[in-house]
Amino acid sequence: MAPIRYGIVGSGWRAEFFARMARLMPDRFECTGIVTRTAERGAEVEAAWGVPTVRTVEELVVGGAERPEFVVVAVPWPVTPEATRELVAMDVPVLAETPPAPDADGLRALWSDVGASGLVQVAEHSPSMPSHAARIAALDAGIIGTPTSVQISSTHLYHAVGLIRRMLHTGRGPVTVRATTFTAPLLEPLGRWGWTGETQPQDRWNILATLDFGEGRYALYDFSDNQWHNPLRTNRIVVRGSHGELVDDLFTRVVDERTVLSSRLERRVSGLEQNLDGFDLEHISLDGRVLYRNEWNGARLADDDIAVADLLTRTGAWVAGTGPEPYPLADGCQDHLLGLAIEEASRTGEPVHVEAQPWAAA
Repeated sequence: MAPIRYGIVGSGWRAEFFARMARLMPDRFECTGIVTRTAERGAEVEAAWGVPTVRTVEELVVGGAERPEFVVVAVPWPVTPEATRELVAMDVPVLAETPPAPDADGLRALWSDVGASGLVQVAEHSPSMPSHAARIAALDAGIIGTPTSVQISSTHLYHAVGLIRRMLHTGRGPVTVRATTFTAPLLEPLGRWGWTGETQPQDRWNILATLDFGEGRYALYDFSDNQWHNPLRTNRIVVRGSHGELVDDLFTRVVDERTVLSSRLERRVSGLEQNLDGFDLEHISLDGRVLYRNEWNGARLADDDIAVADLLTRTGAWVAGTGPEPYPLADGCQDHLLGLAIEEASRTGEPVHVEAQPWAAA
């Protein structure tokens, strides 16, 4: 099969994740070009990433030898709706980085302008990360019955909300959010740009929030400042259901009227000790059943890169008409709206009632 062709608007930190896939797997992905605001930045990108650059969206779409199948929008929040509208006006499918607009009014305006086009997907990668994909596969198979609650402490706001909604199958209906912000001392030895050298704890914030989706479904959100990078704050997830629960990688469930079993997700990787195949994820299994198999085995990808490759692949299939929507704009809007509600509730101390939005029934 020919590589999936896509362009990129933006040249920042997140845009490089998408460009890297074409560099690592040229047989699977082809980045046709990148839009940068200046020629100077374009020269830097071409030298560092090995991808041609242009200054405008129009050049990206019609100026090259081959039109991209879709375009990834990875720009600052306020610019994302503008670039998305411009591409939709040119009838180009879009994979917009999260969030699709910066605030609630922006989300509603973007939906009003492009929601009916059916051309916009959102690059919410969390459900595509291997461990989460394996957990979701087990939950969807009914291993703990009907999932009723999620407790998550790993990623922030719209990413966490996307996982919660996917695991609970809550849809896009009304939600009540309550939240509180606490401050406590925490050492931060590692940040986004590397080791900090910090030796004394500083006061840092932590948000605790509950989300009530109704019908007995709810979530607890727990996130600390810089939790993405701080190794002193580990990932944690609990999913409770009618017939058992998941705690991180351990499933405990009832299998008959007097038998309770516990089973752990097993992650098989190559490249350990005397294995000479190179370090790579092979698959994730539960009780001998493979729940997730790494389609990009051999590329030596981190989990986040695997999720990006999955999004690009599923977006390519959607554009070609051979697969479902990877992550519809309606879901991306709902995720961010609830993330904004968490921030509002934590700031005001008052419950925030999020009503059904125009995209609820999309």
